[in-house]
Amino acid sequence: MVYELISLFQGNGDFFSVVIHILAILMVIFLVLPFHEWAHAWVASLLGDTSIKYRGRLSLNPLSHIDYMGALCLLLFGFGWAKPVPVDDRNFKNPKVGMAITALAGPVANIVAGIAGGFIFYGFMYLAPSVVLNKIGYYAMMFLQYYIVLNCSLAVFNLIPIPPLDGSKIMFAFLPDKAVYKFYQYQQYFTIALFALLWIGVFNIPLNFLESLLLKGIEAVCSFPFKLIAG
Repeated sequence: MVYELISLFQGNGDFFSVVIHILAILMVIFLVLPFHEWAHAWVASLLGDTSIKYRGRLSLNPLSHIDYMGALCLLLFGFGWAKPVPVDDRNFKNPKVGMAITALAGPVANIVAGIAGGFIFYGFMYLAPSVVLNKIGYYAMMFLQYYIVLNCSLAVFNLIPIPPLDGSKIMFAFLPDKAVYKFYQYQQYFTIALFALLWIGVFNIPLNFLESLLLKGIEAVCSFPFKLIAG
């Protein structure tokens, strides 16, 4: 987004596409990130962590989940975060497995949100192609594309197995307790390292590859029924 804004100020960008991109990010911030965190809370509650309901996180209210710095980073740099849901793994029958399943719920929520957008996108494409061709339809489809891509990006990004991302808690289910303790002990350093690696682009190639695979999967799932209907 930063590069798009710079390009726009230099007179090389498309004003409306930048606005549509910003609107898609705002939708993710106010609807999808809360859904992501609610999914963590809901699954943790199902698995036995009754403390969740008293912490105000079993809610889709954006104000319960938004981290303003994380939202700003998502708006400017394409990756961000919400307030992490505090989970007490002592309430799980198997703490490491319970935490792994709870962590996985967040990226799954992003994939579900992306699929929902995909059905709308391909529904218009195959069943109402005339809508797609007019100017409003064109920007609506652009909005849906940005929305789907953002959800795929967040799902893949959160699966990176580096603390404090969800992928690390999934990885912990396969590590001995001593190794998990070490990860938690040095979590702040891993977080700094994560931002440094993101900044220099170490993850660009693998993340882009995985995002592309996920996007193709969503395309296959969401377009299939409409292809059948359209004949």
